[in-house]
Amino acid sequence: MTTRASATRYARALLDVVALESDPEQVEQELSALVETYTGNLEFRKALTSPAVSVAAKRGIVEALLSRAKSSPVLSKLILMLADRNRLVLLPDLAAEYRKRLMDFRQITRAEITTALPLLPEQVTQFEQRLAAATGRSVTMTTSVDPALIGGVVARVGSTVYDGSIVTQLANMRERLEE
Repeated sequence: MTTRASATRYARALLDVVALESDPEQVEQELSALVETYTGNLEFRKALTSPAVSVAAKRGIVEALLSRAKSSPVLSKLILMLADRNRLVLLPDLAAEYRKRLMDFRQITRAEITTALPLLPEQVTQFEQRLAAATGRSVTMTTSVDPALIGGVVARVGSTVYDGSIVTQLANMRERLEE
C-alpha cells in the first residue's frame, strides 16, 4: 500500500474518532504543529525515520514530544501507534489528508481564482458568495494574478475548472475559424 493510501486511511479514522470525542479543529492544529516540528528539524526527522534507531527509542522520543505539546489523547494514541509500527514517515501526508477531510466534514470548499488584474475586496466577496451559492458549501478562496489571461477569470473549485479567460475565448474562436 502506498504511503498516501495509508495516510488517507489513518486520516479518515482519526477524523471519525475525533468528530465523536474531541474538537476536530484543535486536533488539526496539534497535528500541524507536530508536522511542522517533524519537517522543520532535519535531525529530528532522521531520528524518527532511520532504521538504525530502534522502535522503542522512537516511541520514547515521540512520547516526550507529545507530553510537552500536551496533545489530545486521540492524536497521541495515533502518533504512538505510528511510532510502534515504524510509520512516522506518514506524518506530512496524514496531516494533509486530515486537513482535506476536515474541510469536507465542515462543508468547506477551497477555490482558487486567477485573474489578469488584482481583485478589489468587494469583488473577492462577490466571488465567494457566488461560488458558495453554486456549490452549496462555504468557500475558502485564494486569488492570484496572471497577466497572460488578458482578461476574465479562471476559477478552480475542487477538481473543476471554470475558464472564462479572454485568452481561452480567443483560442476557441481561432479553432472555430480554422474549421
